Amino acid sequence: MFNSSIQTIEQFKNILSQISKECYVSPCGELSEATIGQHTRHIIELYQCLIAGYDTNQVCYDKRERNKNIEESIPFAITQLEAIQEGLEKPNKELKVSYELGEDEVSLNSNYFREVMYNLEHAIHHHALIKVGIKAMTTIVLPDSFGVAPSTIQYRKVCVQ
Repeated sequence: MFNSSIQTIEQFKNILSQISKECYVSPCGELSEATIGQHTRHIIELYQCLIAGYDTNQVCYDKRERNKNIEESIPFAITQLEAIQEGLEKPNKELKVSYELGEDEVSLNSNYFREVMYNLEHAIHHHALIKVGIKAMTTIVLPDSFGVAPSTIQYRKVCVQ
């Protein structure tokens, strides 16, 4: 689980290093006018919420910073991704995850490993969207595995045989 997360982040860092700042910050029609930088920030900040909440056993993905520097600076985003890679692997433990649903706040029992898996799947989902944006704005050839769940990659391998 940690290896998959770290490898997925590594692949993402490599892709980010290939795109221009203009591509990173430009609204993309295929992404409902969102930017690749905004999707990147969203991925990073959810991981940051999880890592920051580990010591207190409290995670709320809705109360994230929304740091504009992440969505505007590729080097800064890559630095944040490196920090996630370095700080992600921790022992499992129980966590409370809170969600703001309108005027209500709901807390659920979870655990660190489950939330690492959630963040991995969440990142892959956004990578798929980022892939659409990169393909719409550049001629960069992206790996077939980018934005695809490991289980889908495995399923495709079985189908080819």
